[in-house]
Formats: sequence, structure tokens, C-alpha cells
Amino acid sequence: MNTLTRLALYAAVTAAPDMGGVAAAEISNADLQRLVDERALIRIVDQIDRAVDAQDWTRARGYFAERVRVDFSSLSGQPETTIPADDLIAGWAGNLKGNKTSLHLRTNHDIAIDGDRASVKSNGYAWNRMEGNGDPLWEVWGTYTAEMARGSGGWEVDAFAFHKTHERGNDWVKTTPGR
Repeated sequence: MNTLTRLALYAAVTAAPDMGGVAAAEISNADLQRLVDERALIRIVDQIDRAVDAQDWTRARGYFAERVRVDFSSLSGQPETTIPADDLIAGWAGNLKGNKTSLHLRTNHDIAIDGDRASVKSNGYAWNRMEGNGDPLWEVWGTYTAEMARGSGGWEVDAFAFHKTHERGNDWVKTTPGR
């Protein structure tokens, strides 16, 4: 870790409202690396949502490993499966296009890191809007889980799930691709 990065992290840790009684001088390189990893993991899941909402499929694809275990069973009724990441992105692109817009939000990230494996669990909300058949809105609440592996290029998502807790609105908006 370079000196500038280390100083910036010390400053961030020092400015944090509650460090559990740990002084900045007591922070180890391992602690700083964990902070860097946690921030990178949060950035990835947040940037996936931003890329999807912008319909920037190349950027969205860049966060995933070649193959991804996906579980959207609570939304689609289809069982968990492992597919090429290109197919996952193509599915999203085929649904969220043209006159169909979306907003995806995550919060309350719970991060677990074990060596070169990590998971990020988050509360999530998604909103889709499309005119053409009654109420133009559909929205859903639930939890996201992204599992990641660290490779030579950084962290990549190799498992991705959404588990619905509540939804409301026009099911037609959810199931009909944009035009």
C-alpha cells in the first residue's frame, strides 16, 4: 500500500465517528486492507445498479466473472442456476430497454471477507416504469447477495441473488420488455 493511500485511510479512520475505542495509531496494514476491500466491494454492487439503470451493459458486464450462479427465483419462479455472465447481462438488456426505465438502490451492506472470497448482503429496492398498459409502475423490495472472488484484475461477482420480501404495482411492467 503506498504512503498516500495509507495516509488517506488513516485520516478517514481518524475522522470516523466511532472506532470502538481503537486509535488510528493502532490500525494495522491488515485493517487498512480490509477497509480498502470493503469499499471496493460496496462500490462494485452500487456500480452494477448504476450501470443497469443507465443501460450501460458493457460496464455492467465488467463486474462479473465469466460464469455466474444466479438466483432470482422469488421474482421469476425459475430455480437457481449457473449461466455465462453474458447471458445474465443479455437478459437484463432485453428487458430494460427503450421506453422502460429502472432505479435500483441498495443499503445496509453487510460484508464478509475470507481471503480471496467475499460476500455483500444488502437491502434492496427496485423500481421499473413503462407506459402502455395501465399503472406504469412496478416496484420490489428485498435482499441482494453478491458473492465475489478476488483475481488478478480485482474482485469479480461469481454469484448474484435477489430475494423478494414485497412487491407492488403492475406485473405487466415487470414482465414486458421495453420497446
